Amino acid sequence: MLNKVVTAVVAVALAAALMMTDGDARAADAQYPDWRGQWIRIPVRLPTQPSHDQTKPWGKGQEAPLTPEYQAILEASIADQAQGGLGNFPTTTGRAAGMPHMMMGFIPMEFVVTPDTTYILIGMYDHFRRIFTDGREWPKEIEQTLAGYSIGKWIDEDGDGTYDVLEVETHGFKGPRAYDEVGLPLHFDNQSVFKERIYRDKADPTILHDVITTIDNALTRPWTVDKKYVHNPNLRANWPEYYLGDLNAQIMIGKENYFLSWDGLLMPAKKDQAPPDLRYFKPAQK
Repeated sequence: MLNKVVTAVVAVALAAALMMTDGDARAADAQYPDWRGQWIRIPVRLPTQPSHDQTKPWGKGQEAPLTPEYQAILEASIADQAQGGLGNFPTTTGRAAGMPHMMMGFIPMEFVVTPDTTYILIGMYDHFRRIFTDGREWPKEIEQTLAGYSIGKWIDEDGDGTYDVLEVETHGFKGPRAYDEVGLPLHFDNQSVFKERIYRDKADPTILHDVITTIDNALTRPWTVDKKYVHNPNLRANWPEYYLGDLNAQIMIGKENYFLSWDGLLMPAKKDQAPPDLRYFKPAQK
């Protein structure tokens, strides 16, 4: 009889412990913000395509604090694109763009918040970002990537029991990368560091801010911009599918880009552009 009583007590205690564990987990989950749904850049009327600083035109219009050397690289990129080249923006050929361009918000992004990692699903040139929030230290060696390695920390600034700010630091890059399509350059040494504060606007919760500060050797000082995204609350909204390889007519051969015509023939992208080296091909039979 005593054994049965002990067994029953243990069973009740175990059930209570399990219930407490579940309750604690739910309480922990409740501390994280609800950022579900689609987030897309706030449309701003500009004479160019979207830019790093959403309030200003791309390229020179960004008024980035570039060093003279990298201002010259920007101007060379603009000149090359005016002639039909790609300039300092290789992403046109299908390459991922990486940070900070991947946070442009061309198409809807999704934030998936978990206690250990926040995932930002991009779905365009780039696929996703991982922001680790599990308290890890910086690794001694980082495998360089276009997106970089991100460590974040959640902050409850107003003390209401729910995290409202995600602070992030990112480095560990490879290149080439650029801020925008006209080729606003980052330094080719890939020593960029990005510090972000991501938070929902208190006055207008349909707006999400990503305040990005860029620390880069191509800049004369740190450069801070406030990227803003607007929320689509429909949790069953359609998610667009995008592949840069589809209908991409840019063909890169060596260091030259050419253009694929509608009938499948290689065309020059620049005036008086020389054809590619055809030494390994037999002449076409007439």
